[in-house]
Amino acid sequence: MQALIMALKSISGNKMRSFLTMLGIIIGVMAIVVLIAIGQGANAGVVSNIEQMGTNLLTINLSQRRSNPVTLEKLQGLSQEAGIAHVAPTTSSRGSLKAGLITYDDASLIGTVPGYDSIRNWSLRSGRFITQPDLDNRSFVAVVGQEVAVELFGSVNALGQSFSFQGYSFQVVGVLDEIGSSMAGSGDNIVIIPFTLAERLFGAKGISTFYVSAQSADLVSTAEASVTAYMDRLISAASSSTTYSIYNQSAMLESLNSVTNTLTLMLGGIAGISLLVGGIGIMNIMLVSVSERTREIGIRKAIGASRRNILSQFLIESLVVSLLGGLIGLALSFLLVDLLMPILQMTITVSPVIAAAAVAFSMIIGVVFGLYPANKASALRPIEALRFE
Repeated sequence: MQALIMALKSISGNKMRSFLTMLGIIIGVMAIVVLIAIGQGANAGVVSNIEQMGTNLLTINLSQRRSNPVTLEKLQGLSQEAGIAHVAPTTSSRGSLKAGLITYDDASLIGTVPGYDSIRNWSLRSGRFITQPDLDNRSFVAVVGQEVAVELFGSVNALGQSFSFQGYSFQVVGVLDEIGSSMAGSGDNIVIIPFTLAERLFGAKGISTFYVSAQSADLVSTAEASVTAYMDRLISAASSSTTYSIYNQSAMLESLNSVTNTLTLMLGGIAGISLLVGGIGIMNIMLVSVSERTREIGIRKAIGASRRNILSQFLIESLVVSLLGGLIGLALSFLLVDLLMPILQMTITVSPVIAAAAVAFSMIIGVVFGLYPANKASALRPIEALRFE
């Protein structure tokens, strides 16, 4: 406690010098905390966008559509395989919609089947989704996103309204809940119509892409194995040259997490270099302090202070400087994060573990770089210290 009081007196006696010494630690802690927080925030944002599509999602892309043996009826058989909850093919196009005198040019039209809403984790604000009778009859019905509803009809309450596409009139039978934006763009500008009707309107016969959702995230591997076995049997039985690829959302999510965690650690390591520079500043100032207080050390030793007392005095002083710098840097980090969130337009949170680790690392830096000056002070011979001017 006595050494701590002496350290605080020494720091307060040289305020500007002490602040400049702390500055390296302050900047180092801020760099570590803020950069890692940004890295984790970016990772969380990307993961959230992917998870909105479903972590139990498989995407199957087919080539050579003309000799493609995959049909709607065959996909219904696939839905009975182990681990599979839903199967839905898609075909897409972009175009302009008209409702009265209003034209909406940014519509993304998707032709699909019942169950696609469950695969994509979409929910309905009102109305219903595409049904099997809609497919069988090629009904001119549509489920629209909220952006489409507002642009065409001025309100999300668009149930029962009509619009036209390529001269055909569609009736709105459902309005989706807000999906939001992702890396691929807005999710609320979509118009979903029956797959059989979309084939005819888009001029795209056959299935080139379909989605499969596993019954749970734990059964993704089982579902992928079922899809692979089923597709191999189907292609072999039809003597088709069609090839396919399976895109596993969970595997991609794991890879992404691994990459972003590595990048975050790299950012933290780069920021940690500034803490080392701050530690060098502490060592430099402590050596100056030892030189300035040589007579004080000699007097303390002459009246009975042991080498251990002198060592602890300067070590504690170095530790206090680094601890104060770490705490100030941590406080400024929270302020900087609050300022950066609206600028970067992402959610950034400071992890308590990272905050504690940054302050602890700053204290370790203070001890390590304060050890040499403290040892030099404790090794001074009393008579030589007393004669020092």
